Amino acid sequence: MDEKMTIKYLQNYIKSKDYKPELKEQYFMKLAEEVGELSRAMRKNLRPTNENDIKETIDEELWDIIYYALAIANCYDIDLEKIIPVKEKINNEKHNNKIKFGILHEDLEKELELE
Repeated sequence: MDEKMTIKYLQNYIKSKDYKPELKEQYFMKLAEEVGELSRAMRKNLRPTNENDIKETIDEELWDIIYYALAIANCYDIDLEKIIPVKEKINNEKHNNKIKFGILHEDLEKELELE
């Protein structure tokens, strides 16, 4: 993939192949199952032996979790690219965090130096 992968792209990709709002509870059950599988993979520190051998690794389980989280968002017509900045603003205010969402690392360093 030549272009940057975005959350919008991933949501559209998943929606094009797996969009069944009537199954949102099943998507949630799969999400919970994948969290358990990630726990097992982390406990055993399962990492790929090569870039194409990700079966049952932390890498695979993280994607599975993202997949089902995005599928659930699609069921509720939630555009996560719109929600993430709003939620991060709430989190940053709650935790008195000076790091602002959407600022590139280099720009952030400059901003922190000015304070």
